[in-house]
Amino acid sequence: MQVSVESTGNLERRVTLSLPAGDVEAQIGSRLREIAHNVRIKGFRPGKVPTKVVEQRYGGQVRAEIVDSLLRQGLDQAVRDNEFRVAGLPQVMPGEDAAEGELKYVASVELVPDFGDLDMTKLQVVRHTSEVADADIERMLENLRQQRGSWSKVERAAKAGDLVNVETSSVIDGARLPAEGVEKTSTVLGSAGMYPEVESALVGMQPGDEKTLDVTLPADWHVAQFAGKTVHSTFKLTDVFEQALPEIDAAFIRSFGVKSGELEQFKADIRSNLERELKGALMNRLRREVGEQLVEAYKDVELPPRLISNEANALLANASEQARRQGQQVTAGPDAFQDAARKRVLVALLVGEVARRNELRLEPERLNETMRLIASTYEQPEQVIALYRNDQQLMQGLQNRVMEEQVIDWIAERAQHTEQALSFQDALNP
Repeated sequence: MQVSVESTGNLERRVTLSLPAGDVEAQIGSRLREIAHNVRIKGFRPGKVPTKVVEQRYGGQVRAEIVDSLLRQGLDQAVRDNEFRVAGLPQVMPGEDAAEGELKYVASVELVPDFGDLDMTKLQVVRHTSEVADADIERMLENLRQQRGSWSKVERAAKAGDLVNVETSSVIDGARLPAEGVEKTSTVLGSAGMYPEVESALVGMQPGDEKTLDVTLPADWHVAQFAGKTVHSTFKLTDVFEQALPEIDAAFIRSFGVKSGELEQFKADIRSNLERELKGALMNRLRREVGEQLVEAYKDVELPPRLISNEANALLANASEQARRQGQQVTAGPDAFQDAARKRVLVALLVGEVARRNELRLEPERLNETMRLIASTYEQPEQVIALYRNDQQLMQGLQNRVMEEQVIDWIAERAQHTEQALSFQDALNP
C-alpha cells in the first residue's frame, strides 16, 4: 500500500491511499474460501457450496470489510508516522485517476488545533452548592399524592387547584384563530399551564361562563409573526373537576415499591432519589460554567470546519425531533446552529486536550458509582448494570460522560472559584 500526505489547510490533511487491486482480490478470495468451508446454505452439503454462490451472497460484504480494514491500517499508519492528533472521524472517498491494477482512496483528516498555554488558574468559575432539605421531601410527597389523585366533576365556580376544560377563540391583527370553531384545552389552575392573566380570569367562573380578555404575547413567542402582539381572546369554561388526594398510608407507600410500607423508609428513598437528581443538576451547572469560561478564554482559536458542520447538523436534527414531538417544526437550517456548534466543539476539544496534557485517566470507581446511580432508578438494577457491561456502545458513552465530568471537576478545582449556595428548587431550575 502506498500512502501520501499533503496539507490542505491549517487543520486539514489529505491522505491518499493506493491499494494494489491484486492484493485486495487475493484477500477477498481467501476470505470467501474460508466462508465456503463453514457456511450452511439450503440445498448444499456443508463444505460443498459452489464458490460462485458464496461470492454472490457474501462477496459485497467481504469486499467492503477487506477494503475498510486495509484503509484503516493505512490511515492509522499515516497518523502515527506524522504524529497527527485527529479531531473527529476522517472522511474517506474513492480517489480519481487510479492507475490500472490499483484502488485509490482519499481521506480528509481534520486535526486538533494548537491551544497554546492551558492555564486553568486564569479561569473564574462560580461553583454552586445545594442540599436536599426536609421541606423538599415533603414537597415531593405532596407531588406524588397529586400524581395519584383522582378527579371528579363538580358544578361550582372554579378555584385554584381545579382541572378545567376551556374553549377558546382569538383574534390577532384582525385574523381569527382558529378560522372556524374553537380550540379546546385543559389546565390545572395555578399550574402556569396558561398565561397568568388567563388563569386569574378563569378563577371564579362557573361552567358555561364566557369572558373576553386581551393578552400581549411575549417578544420571544414561538410563532414569530405573532410575537409581541396583543391577542383578543374569548374563553368559555365548560367543565370543572375537583381533585381528591390519597392518604399517605402503607398501601400508598407500597405502590411505589417500598415493601415495608413504612413512611420513614419511603422518605429515605425519596431523599436518595432527590440527592441523585441534585448531583446531576449541579454537575450540569458546573459543566456550563466551565464551558462558558473556556469558550471565552479560547474563542479566537481556529477549529476544524467539518467537525463544526457535523455538530450543527446534529443540533438541528435534535431540535427538529423535539419540535416534532411537540407538534411543531424547525424552519431554520444548520447555519442557525453554527455558533452553538462551535462552542460545543471548542469545549469538547479543550476537555480532551486538558486530559491528554495532564495524563488524566478514567477513574474506575467513579465510573462504577455513576453506573450504580443510573441503575438504581430501575426496578432491577443488576440487570441494568449487566446491560451496560455487555453493550460496548452503551459503556463507551458512559465512559465518555464520566471522563468529561472528571476533567470538568479537575479544571474547576484549579480555577479561581467562588461558591454560591442555592435552594434545591433553584439548583434544579436550568
